[in-house]
Amino acid sequence: MKTLLVYPQYPDTFWSLKHALRIISKKAAFPPLGLLTVGAMLPGEWDKKLVDMNVTVLTDGDIKWADYVFISAMIVQRESVKDIVRRCKRLGAKIVAGGPLFTSEHEKFDEVDHLVLNEAEITLPPFLADLGQGHPKHIYKSEERPDITTTPFPLWSKLDASKYGTMSLQYSRGCPFDCEFCDIVVLNGRKVRTKSKKQLVGELDALYDAGWRAGVFFVDDNFVANRKKLNEEILPAIAEWQRARNHPFLLSTQASINLADDEQLMQLMVRAGFDTVFVGIESPNEESLAECNKRQNINRDLVASVKDIQKHGLQVQGGFIIGFDSDPVSVFRSQMKFVEQSGIVVAMVGLLNAPHGTKLYERLRREDRLLNQVSGDNTDCSMNFVPKMDRTTLVSGYRQVLTTIYSPKQYYARVKTFLKQYRPYKRQVVSRLRPWHIWAFLRAMWFLGITDTARWQYWRFLVSTVCVRPRSFPISMNFAIQGFHFRRVVRELIRVPVEDLPAWHREGGLS
Repeated sequence: MKTLLVYPQYPDTFWSLKHALRIISKKAAFPPLGLLTVGAMLPGEWDKKLVDMNVTVLTDGDIKWADYVFISAMIVQRESVKDIVRRCKRLGAKIVAGGPLFTSEHEKFDEVDHLVLNEAEITLPPFLADLGQGHPKHIYKSEERPDITTTPFPLWSKLDASKYGTMSLQYSRGCPFDCEFCDIVVLNGRKVRTKSKKQLVGELDALYDAGWRAGVFFVDDNFVANRKKLNEEILPAIAEWQRARNHPFLLSTQASINLADDEQLMQLMVRAGFDTVFVGIESPNEESLAECNKRQNINRDLVASVKDIQKHGLQVQGGFIIGFDSDPVSVFRSQMKFVEQSGIVVAMVGLLNAPHGTKLYERLRREDRLLNQVSGDNTDCSMNFVPKMDRTTLVSGYRQVLTTIYSPKQYYARVKTFLKQYRPYKRQVVSRLRPWHIWAFLRAMWFLGITDTARWQYWRFLVSTVCVRPRSFPISMNFAIQGFHFRRVVRELIRVPVEDLPAWHREGGLS
């Protein structure tokens, strides 16, 4: 059986890091981890080929070669998926599809031959069994949550890792919290399931043996959900693995703000090689946090929590949301003030959306406030419901937040604020200087120091870093390159006047 594993193209978004990747000569930020894992679940005797459209071109020849085309996608990849499906149908290729997009919107993809939804450990085996008997069904779905200690290692042999900025792996699924807007509990549930220590170390070995020596992102919904197991078993094992190999990986992940409450956990994370965590802050407005059931963020000094995490050697990347019913008009200034005071350099501020199946979606449906489908990109000025705040005020204020925090002056000042409170863990890291690092620095000098309109701010920042904090030079240059991407994204976002944006409308064209 010839199987083509296709990962659709991402649009240019906040997290695509497209403009930053161009500087460091990479094609994509992360590999298609889910698709590679599904590939490993397919029979070993099958002939498998991977096409990640973010790093290479999908040709008609690729599609004609395959007996089955397997597609996995996130919601933001919807338009690319539609194009792939059209091409496959035109060329007579059979399609098998799964992942978050299809699990959420399977009723919109009747032209797909076989929909394997929810978690593949449960739904893929019956599909393969039926396929082997010659009568596969159109749809396979299940609410059962699998034991992920049985999940195989991703099919790294099919990936050209040199095209990516960071590798990925997964230790756990699920999140114990129940935020109203979040679809994680819909897709992966609230019961946190984890892999075994032996399994996780094996996955690290697989990446190491494949020659990888750079960043690794743990894609967990909430890495610190089971703190006891992390403290007593997992983090000590990762730290020992890293020490034995001279610290080949810099690790990053996603965590809830209560990480700041566990001194031991923060210390163990940095010893294990973690240097970055993405934290959902959402809003400095407590009424908005209560509205969306973000209870872990309520009744605490969020700025102090962020600073505490960063003082332990973990850079906090923050997620922020604007558009809650409880948001006052002052929320725009409050969000900007929070980002500035906390020293969160990478702040993803988005407009609220209601993904299908979430509690927010159901509430808004009852209130008859739902509009068209979510785009999957919460920084594109779209919302799929009628907000309480006036549309023009909301979008204009949102744009002001982004243009302010990503203006060169504000951005570089925020990096300096971060560096003043950041205390990196002293370890010997084997991310030694490589030829591509030098090439990336030279390209950064060209893009940021010569062609960019913010070049004078860049040079002042570079000189200040060399003179005041020379040890912070690598991370400072990384921030500068990321900032270049964020400015480009924001510039495109504000190009269209608010009054010229497509009007928010209901599905089916209803006004």
